Formats: sequence, C-alpha cells, structure tokens
Amino acid sequence: MKLSIVVPCYNEEESLPMFYSVTMKVLEGMDCSYEFVFVDDGSRDRTWAEIETLSDDDASVRGVHFSRNFGKEAALMAGLSESTGDCCVVLDCDLQHPPEKIPEMYSLWLDGYEIVEGVKSSRGQESALHRFAAHTFYSLISAATGFDMSSASDFKLLDRKAIDVLVGMQEKNAFFRALSSWIGFKTTTVTFDVQERMAGESKWSTAALTKYALRNITSFSTAPMQIVTFLGGVMLLVSVVMGIVALVQKIAGVALGGFTTVIILQLFSSSIIMISIGILGYYIARIFEEVKNRPMYIISKLCGGEKNDERPDC
Repeated sequence: MKLSIVVPCYNEEESLPMFYSVTMKVLEGMDCSYEFVFVDDGSRDRTWAEIETLSDDDASVRGVHFSRNFGKEAALMAGLSESTGDCCVVLDCDLQHPPEKIPEMYSLWLDGYEIVEGVKSSRGQESALHRFAAHTFYSLISAATGFDMSSASDFKLLDRKAIDVLVGMQEKNAFFRALSSWIGFKTTTVTFDVQERMAGESKWSTAALTKYALRNITSFSTAPMQIVTFLGGVMLLVSVVMGIVALVQKIAGVALGGFTTVIILQLFSSSIIMISIGILGYYIARIFEEVKNRPMYIISKLCGGEKNDERPDC
C-alpha cells in the first residue's frame, strides 16, 4: 500500500524543512511506502528551491510549481491529481495540522473507511472577531451543504476512489472542504487540536478570508440569491403598510407631511434594488468564470520522480 502526502505551500520556505523533518519521523514508523507531493502555489520566496532540494535528497519527494498564485483550492486539487498513492493525506505545511495523526488516519483507512476527516477539537489562539467570523461562515456553509462543517478542516485522508471523483469534477471554483463531504463514501473522523505555527506568518488576512468565504458560499449554494426574494418581500410589506397609512390619511382628510416619506421610500427601495442586483451580479460573474472553461491552475515546473521542467497542466 502506498500513502501520498499532499502539501499546498505558499511562501513557506521557513516552515517546509521543519514540516518535512517532523512528518518523516512519523512516516518512518509506519509499515507502508509513501510519497510527498508539495505544491508551490506561486510562492514569492525560496519555497520552490527548498522543494527542489528535498526532491534531490529524497526520491519520495515530488514537487509541483504553479506559474502563478492560483489559490489553496487549486493547489489541493493539483496535489491530488499528481498523487499516485492508494490513499492520500492532505495537510498544511505550517504544522497546524499535526502529522502525528497520520498513523491513526491510515489505520482507519485499513479498517475500510474511505474518507477520514480531521475535526478540530479546538481552534487554537484566535481573536474574538476571527472566531465570530469563522462561526458565521461555517454556520452558513453547513446550512447550504446539509453537513455539519463547524469543525471541518482541509486535514483529511482520502481513498483513491474519492480522489478520482474529486479530480474528475470540472468546477473551477471548487470548495475542497465541502466537496469532500458532499461526495459521500464511508467516512469517519479523528479529532485534533490546531497547533501554533512553528515558523513563518499566516497568509490569511481579514480581506482574504472574507473573499474566501464569499467565493465558497456562492460556489456551493444559491442561498444568497434567496435574499433577493426576501428583500422583495420586505419591500412589498413596507409598501402595503405605507399604502394603508396613506389611504387612511386620505379618508381622514389628513395630508402627508412634505417629501420626507417619499424620500425615505425612494432611498429604501433603491437600496433594496442595488443589493439585489449586486447579489445577482456576483453569481453571474461566477457563471462567467465557469463557462470560460479556463484551467483551474497551470503547472510550470515539476521536480522529483519523472522530472519535467515545462509541462502546463490543469
């Protein structure tokens, strides 16, 4: 049996050697063959040079280099596509996903489970604002998918059957964390505590996390489009109430005071219309990206295994 370790990397030159050392100690104690598939998501530091050095020293290390930064989801899909193992563990390079859990996940796979989800028992040190934002996002995506994703993560083991299904999907705006639950298969979980970064800095700013949340919610759910219907209902209710008030005042012979009511109604209705157009426009933009059928990622270099310096892929 062969185990693949898929690791997306973006500006991780400091973390990568430490990750490799810690993970190797874990793998050497396991009774299986293995490979590393490091995916450099267009890093601006020496991450690719570190991957090349590791591949020169260790035949089990393979590297995939993107032509530019395509995002973590693309890096995960590329790593799965390039992996050759009977099963594959996906985890981050910063050691916040503990490699020590890999033997437990592999053992559960040997017992017949096809997906082993890493479930967070704690989220580590986070600000109150970040924790609230994360809770809101996972509540929305859980409602959209029908799965409890409140403690979900990208840390998981996938059987080759599940990998082939995910790689075969044609979505350009794929949300790996949700899709791996959506595809089904026999699933179990292992719990882990999110560790502190051993080196480097987090690549996720508040703006990046917000963009990530919006993209993934809209790629996996049409629920935001129902807000348009809801806002339309609110506007209808307000119109009926104001119509009744105007009619009663007309019958009572009391004139409406000035233009204040008209101005407020105009501003309110205009805001509703603009919000609705914005939501619809966002979905149209997602559709536009999908129908262009551009590749999810472009591979510019490979190292390790059968080396090939120039091979675009998607």
